[in-house]
Amino acid sequence: MPSTPRPLRRLGFLTIGLFDGADPGRGHESTLEIIELGERLGFDSAWVRHRHLQYGISSPVAVLAAASQRTSRIELGTAVIPLGWENPLRLAEDLATVDLLSGGRLNPGVSVGPPMHYEQVKEALYPDTADVEDFSYERVRRLLDFVRGKPATDFSGVEGFEVFSDVVQPHSPGLGRRLWYGGGSLGSARWAGEHGMNFLTSSVVRAGNPADTYDFAEIQLSHIREFRAHHPDGEAARVSQGLVVIPTDSATPEQRAKYEAYAAKRLPRTTAPQGPGRLLFAPDVVGTSAEIAERLHAHAAFREVDEVAFALPFTFEHEDYVQILTDMATHLGPALGRRPTATA
Repeated sequence: MPSTPRPLRRLGFLTIGLFDGADPGRGHESTLEIIELGERLGFDSAWVRHRHLQYGISSPVAVLAAASQRTSRIELGTAVIPLGWENPLRLAEDLATVDLLSGGRLNPGVSVGPPMHYEQVKEALYPDTADVEDFSYERVRRLLDFVRGKPATDFSGVEGFEVFSDVVQPHSPGLGRRLWYGGGSLGSARWAGEHGMNFLTSSVVRAGNPADTYDFAEIQLSHIREFRAHHPDGEAARVSQGLVVIPTDSATPEQRAKYEAYAAKRLPRTTAPQGPGRLLFAPDVVGTSAEIAERLHAHAAFREVDEVAFALPFTFEHEDYVQILTDMATHLGPALGRRPTATA
């Protein structure tokens, strides 16, 4: 383990983009305003989380297309798009289009596995192919190939007045290096490394066998090392950590009480693996930026990353997110070794 943590090089945040079903436009506008604020505060990246059949962002690529026209510098990511809901060829077209519209700022993060509540949704999603759909890493490999310019068909050329390409169009040459895999297991970390992707870690990992450690930081550290051990770039391979972090430097007493109550309500799930997937959750980190920095510097996995996408809590108000992001940029970032780079 490094004797000292790596200085924080890239500061990002993640939002779920909640909205009221009776007024969804306002919730989406709030998300775009938060991304604009992130750029003004000097964040390096803003990420949106994918939610289907819920009151959260169901179409992050469309939202980021809008964000690309209201920002000029901040990178825009998805954390993550569950590929079980997607056709890889069509998604490759959309991702390349938004990457070009953004000037090469898109960072798509994806994951695999059956869609949530698949038994209830499969007839609507895949009425003719539900029982033969492949939700394995093969789905990611197809997306990688299409984004990186491998042929999607054996036909190209002119037919009448139309010209056809055998690779996905548009093609954005740099996008293939900015694809991320969101994983919480040794297997996913290894696969992402072997296929030259970047690796997104979050506040959830798989605990493994009952005899294994339940130390979240140590499990996450093992994933980071497994990823880099199998990546062509080795120690230089990109890893981003996405813990839930809530600085309170400029929070009102009422906000502090709300944040502490939120973290306390979620704390019991962090003491042991949850559900059949044996998922282990990291505690939310609430406190002043100095207190948070001290805890993160002692976190075994954080010590080996130099970029983060801190997750904003669910169900908070727009004004709370403004306060949290402002404190992250002006207090927490510098406390972790990064200087704020606010823009006009």
